[in-house]
Amino acid sequence: MDISVIIPLLNEQESLNELYDWIVKVMQSNSFSHEIIFIDDGSTDGSWNTILALSKKDPQVKGIRFLKNFGKSQALHAGFGTALGDVVITMDADLQDNPEEIPELYDLITKEGYDLISGWKKKRYDSVIAKNLPSKLFNAAARKTSGVKLHDFNCGLKAYKNIVIKNIDVHGEMHRYIPVLAKNAGFAKIGEKVVLHQARKYGKTKFGMNRFINGFLDLITIWFMSRFGKRPMHFFGLIGTMLFIVGLCFSLYLGIDKLFIETKGRLIAQRPEFYIALTAMILGTQFFLAGFLGEIILTSKRDKERYRIAEKIHL
Repeated sequence: MDISVIIPLLNEQESLNELYDWIVKVMQSNSFSHEIIFIDDGSTDGSWNTILALSKKDPQVKGIRFLKNFGKSQALHAGFGTALGDVVITMDADLQDNPEEIPELYDLITKEGYDLISGWKKKRYDSVIAKNLPSKLFNAAARKTSGVKLHDFNCGLKAYKNIVIKNIDVHGEMHRYIPVLAKNAGFAKIGEKVVLHQARKYGKTKFGMNRFINGFLDLITIWFMSRFGKRPMHFFGLIGTMLFIVGLCFSLYLGIDKLFIETKGRLIAQRPEFYIALTAMILGTQFFLAGFLGEIILTSKRDKERYRIAEKIHL
């Protein structure tokens, strides 16, 4: 199979038929063998009924329905697990991503040898203050922190080699950082393509300003995990050891001072160095234990289901 198109969605009933027709037109005009995988992330409108109707007339339409809203990352994870295409395309269901971009994205993966191509919505139709400005700040921070030189990490339109999506673990809210996850997994050839951004035709956006706050918090998480995720003791153990040594040095100083120097009979507990030593040694021990526990959890980690599937179509 040439292409798998993965479309996570939440309450996008009005746009699904139009999006399906558009994708099929592109696939047929380019003679691509394909599948279209809709992941219904707990929609409360008639989105699933529309997907059922599409699947009855076209066996290439496949669907996964979650019991409730688990989030875009979990929807992508479910889609990645079932995708069969040599090239996997992800796009949003709101018609803001243009299926006409698919052939060029496919060529960049298959002919140019890219592992991942991320869309860049250079010209946007979103609110400048509510979305564009925070998005620019977020992307600048992501570039600086991750080392991945992309202009638009959050664009839903992306293309991947199949091997990439089978070797990354998208969870929590990490869908924004799939290029970073791919880089950390060893896929170095990551590129970018300017894509058309269209104004939303139906409904309203499902994301608020809190996504940027969550995005920055996730950025800190992924930075830490990329550097210390495999060996947490290297971070916590180092800090813990340094703090413990500082506390031990102050304790030795107080002991020597009390035994051989101090003549005024002042109690050790009345000196500020005593509390510095005590605090540093306690914190040092706690940091060291945190690193030790992290290592134990890492070695005993088991894969856990992060979402519940209510129904599948053609899968």
